[in-house]
Amino acid sequence: MAPIKPFYPVRCNSTPGVLEILGTLGIGFACSSKSEMALVQDLGISPENIIYTNPCKQASQLKYAAKAGINIMTCDNDIELKKISRNHPNAKLLLHIATEDITADEEMNMKFGTTLKNCRHLMECAKELGVQIIGVKFHVSGSCKDLQTYIHAISDARCVFDMAEEFGFKMNMLDIGGGFTGSELQLEEVNHVIRPLLDVYFPKESGVNVIAEPGCYYVSSAFTLAVNIIAKKTVEYDKLLPSGVEQTRNDDEPVFTYYINDGVYGSFASKLSEKLNTIPEVHKKYKDDEPLFASSLWGPSCDELDQIVENCLLPELSVGDWLIFDNMGSGTLGEQSTFNDYQRPLIYYMMSFSDWDEMQDAGIASDTLMKNFFFVPSCIQLSPEDRFSTAA
Repeated sequence: MAPIKPFYPVRCNSTPGVLEILGTLGIGFACSSKSEMALVQDLGISPENIIYTNPCKQASQLKYAAKAGINIMTCDNDIELKKISRNHPNAKLLLHIATEDITADEEMNMKFGTTLKNCRHLMECAKELGVQIIGVKFHVSGSCKDLQTYIHAISDARCVFDMAEEFGFKMNMLDIGGGFTGSELQLEEVNHVIRPLLDVYFPKESGVNVIAEPGCYYVSSAFTLAVNIIAKKTVEYDKLLPSGVEQTRNDDEPVFTYYINDGVYGSFASKLSEKLNTIPEVHKKYKDDEPLFASSLWGPSCDELDQIVENCLLPELSVGDWLIFDNMGSGTLGEQSTFNDYQRPLIYYMMSFSDWDEMQDAGIASDTLMKNFFFVPSCIQLSPEDRFSTAA
């Protein structure tokens, strides 16, 4: 998607290995809190490559951003604008405009972004307060299936740029947000839609820098989670079935509930707001003809919300056995809850020799990175189970 510059949302996965590699690759960072800004600054990232994207900023964190020289940030209402002007006089704002991407599943979700009509009011306020507006941001949810939303959003952004000229603002940045699910096909589909529009509305000679905030796309498939079964019990089958599903099994077959050492207050936090997009795999070897039993998986908190998998088929497992979840790199390794004395799982980084050699050739490999990684021959394709076994 060149020449669109990526700014990685730190909240998606803030582990040191991820931030170090993306930083050495020259990627910018989108931070939503003081702690995220500090993490990125510790890597030596320049303030120009950091955007403060929290729509509801604390005054103390605005002052921190001002002191650190982190000036680019988003805004979508006049109250936020006045707060920014008081605490960060040198701020450079991206007006966050709303998109029409609400689906049936998202109607109750909190939406951010202002309307085109309100953009004029915000520009009037910014002019009075002496705050700079340098661009526009929008965000299309990854669950949005209608790519026409991007067409409307880019068209609206162009209207805001034209409006800004009336107020004397010199705008030079367009942020097309995130919502990239990790699928290369989806990325290609989005690029196919937006590329012609960007060439028309924001051509290279316009001097507008186009950026994006891909998070899941970078890290989702890069991480595999291994969890341990800490408790097990037999339950009645009808209690395990989702509502509306008829019973079709033999009453003599056992049904199992397993409790694992991680849950929604840890690595499965995203399960509270969205569906789990990965299925568990059993680490130990079992026979192809081994019977499978209806099973459910729960976290360690004993909380009714801490359900990881409602219903799946697994061979009978024992306490101490391991389950593997792949595609667990997104939304699982940010700041963790202290609920029930939760501890973040150990992380083992792996890289192929060929990738390491490529990074060295590009001059972006460091001794610090090398100390953090296991290296494997490039000819070996590691399955999720192999990754866990290698780390173990």
